[in-house]
Amino acid sequence: MDLAVALRGLDVRARPPRLEGGDVFYALHDTPVGTLVLAATRQGTLVACSYDAEEVVTARLAARLSPRVLREPQRLDEARRQVDAYVGGRRRSFDVPTSAVLATAFAQRVLGALSRVPYGSTTTYQAIARAIGAPRAARAVGHALGSNPLCIVLPCHRVLRSDGSLGGYAGGLAVKRRLLDLEGGPDPGARAATVRA
Repeated sequence: MDLAVALRGLDVRARPPRLEGGDVFYALHDTPVGTLVLAATRQGTLVACSYDAEEVVTARLAARLSPRVLREPQRLDEARRQVDAYVGGRRRSFDVPTSAVLATAFAQRVLGALSRVPYGSTTTYQAIARAIGAPRAARAVGHALGSNPLCIVLPCHRVLRSDGSLGGYAGGLAVKRRLLDLEGGPDPGARAATVRA
């Protein structure tokens, strides 16, 4: 992804929120479902689990959180262990603290609704739109999920089109299918969950 495209709409003139300690740490993590960029604050709050390129994620981190973005993989050991356990079928949820601070206000609402879709279930873009009180915003929900800063941890792969087809996924449709299969089988549409606001 082009850096200029990735940062479009991000107001880099806005003063970033202050972080205690100021540093943000990141690591590249190779998994069976692709290379992820993981990032966390000094306090250990995970702020990124992304398929985007390293330079795109680090630019967002620098613009939104802190100009001090340091590559220190050991700071992400627990998050890496949990991702590995999840994609290895040994974990169903994550218990690292997270923050969707890299998401827009609208996307944060979408991610809040997404967090209520349980393991082994799916929902639709339309159901998420209704759950956040914006029933005509299914496309905007899809766009927000396409820029989910916490892929896998906040499971946007569980969201399908209304007709049961896969839709899109930042890691690619083959990865989305693999994650859905990992969670429970070949027919994700049969396990559609109702998402409530």
